[in-house]
Amino acid sequence: MIRAHLFIRGKVQGVFFRQHMAEEATRLGLTGWVRNLPDGRTVEAVVEGPEDKVRLLVEWAHRGPPLARVESVEVAWEEYRGEYREFRILPTPR
Repeated sequence: MIRAHLFIRGKVQGVFFRQHMAEEATRLGLTGWVRNLPDGRTVEAVVEGPEDKVRLLVEWAHRGPPLARVESVEVAWEEYRGEYREFRILPTPR
């Protein structure tokens, strides 16, 4: 089990990135969360689960949904904590 903390930048807000990521994470059986950041061009996510499945979602994040234009994905691999029961969309922090 592994944890990845992602920052996805580009045209990733207003293109249903969070919804698509939540659907893909749920399909893969992953837990964690995704949210827009207030800069208007970054999506942040924390994903936990089996390493192979987390890596599939990270790979997906490099493409995103059809309307997204991903410029970069920063991934920090972290120690698995097992603190989530599902994958959720969180509100944008203030």
